[in-house]
Amino acid sequence: MAAFVYILKCADDTLYTGWTTCLKKRVRMHNSGKAAKYTRARLPVEIVWWEEYEKKEDAMRREREIKGFPRSAKMELIIAATNG
Repeated sequence: MAAFVYILKCADDTLYTGWTTCLKKRVRMHNSGKAAKYTRARLPVEIVWWEEYEKKEDAMRREREIKGFPRSAKMELIIAATNG
């Protein structure tokens, strides 16, 4: 089953990183306030970047890595995907 790592842009211009097996459903959950506590107070959110992995363990590993990035590195991922 495919798994995804994603970055959301929140209404307050902060970024949130997570992983899921269904991007559309997860973004809907975030926007309905039923996902992460962090995003619940920063609605609405929009997906601005994602990567797909074959295994959820790989997605989870990448999520941890990206969560350790400074904002500037996350923005580089987003800009590269937008211009790619």
